[in-house]
Amino acid sequence: MDDIPLGVLFGALGFLIILSAFFSGSETGLMTLNRYRLRHLVRARHAGATRAQKLLERPDRLIGLILLGNNFVNILASTLTAVIAVRLIGEAGLVIGAAILTIVILVFAEVTPKTLAALHPERVAFPAAFIYGPLMWLLYPMVWAVNIVANAILKAFGVRPEEGTIDALSQEELRTVVLEAGAMIPKRHQDMLLNILDLENVTVEDIMVPRKDISGIDLEDDWNTIVQQIISSPYTRLPVFHGSIDNVVGFIHLRRVLPLLKREQLDRETLENLTREPLFIPENTPLNRQLLNFQRERRRVGLVVDEYGDIQGLVTLEDILEEVVGEFTTDPATNISDFTLEGDGVYLVNGTANVRDLNRALSMELPTDGPKTLNGLVLEYLEDIPEPGTSLLLSGYPIEIVQTKGNLVKTLRVHATRRRVIHPAE
Repeated sequence: MDDIPLGVLFGALGFLIILSAFFSGSETGLMTLNRYRLRHLVRARHAGATRAQKLLERPDRLIGLILLGNNFVNILASTLTAVIAVRLIGEAGLVIGAAILTIVILVFAEVTPKTLAALHPERVAFPAAFIYGPLMWLLYPMVWAVNIVANAILKAFGVRPEEGTIDALSQEELRTVVLEAGAMIPKRHQDMLLNILDLENVTVEDIMVPRKDISGIDLEDDWNTIVQQIISSPYTRLPVFHGSIDNVVGFIHLRRVLPLLKREQLDRETLENLTREPLFIPENTPLNRQLLNFQRERRRVGLVVDEYGDIQGLVTLEDILEEVVGEFTTDPATNISDFTLEGDGVYLVNGTANVRDLNRALSMELPTDGPKTLNGLVLEYLEDIPEPGTSLLLSGYPIEIVQTKGNLVKTLRVHATRRRVIHPAE
């Protein structure tokens, strides 16, 4: 060592610090790679991504290789620093050399390269993967020996490195990914993706047409009334029943009926024979499951029943799709018959308005895990039939009862801006 020129020693020391920076930065880069983007690049046949994924299949071996190289160059750098310090200052230079080397390694071989790798992991990790592949093959015996000892210690604590990591995302994690995508996903598409994630949390009971609003053909009505209903109906499929919806026969597609009506070949018996047996849906069925059921059964409409088999409402395929893409024919924020703008943020609302529709249309956050209508929410909250003029604060929203009819709150005045409730303790 005494015969080696100081210039060569300084050059070797600089090279070792560069190697240390490479090992430190590449470790951070490889470990912070986005696993889902990495898989996408692998499918696109990106060479660097393919090599990086292969290395990350066994992170214990990769970390063993990186730390083996990093510790080796750091220890060798410490030795060279000691030799240089002794030759320049004497034995007193050992402490000074150690202090200087610590600062140099910390700044240039740790903080700087790791920060760069954390900000741009792909730029660092993919080139490094081309180096680590041959290096892994060359140093495999040493890496294997180190991993044998390290893995034995981990197994003692119940950790099995060969099992790898689970990259599956929960529903809430997926929601966070979509929300944080920002400008990468248009707002309209972002809302649709979030709505899809919500399908399993919403049941057919939440979106069904209530029993009292079901429009259908009563075979016991006057024939002229039935014909007029067929001609003027805004729907393509109608339930057919005797007397009431509880005696439902099935559903009729008006496309099959109108040609017969035009040729005057339609009568009650023919109409009943053309019906298709009804599909009954339990009221607590999640929308994602019912969507698949509609697809499997090749149906577009079904009747919602409770636990006793009583018909509670009707749900269609379009109702489920609207939960994802929004209203097909109207803008729910501006053209809904249940909501009438009265003033700045104040609406006159029909008591039978669906709470989910109200939240979506007016950007409110009323609870949806209880009653499905605004009337139901008010009655549950007050535990009584309120008189007109009664005011209440429901989930922070001021609401005034405008009109009641029998046991129903018919019209309410809703302030769509939530007010903060100040508690006495504050």
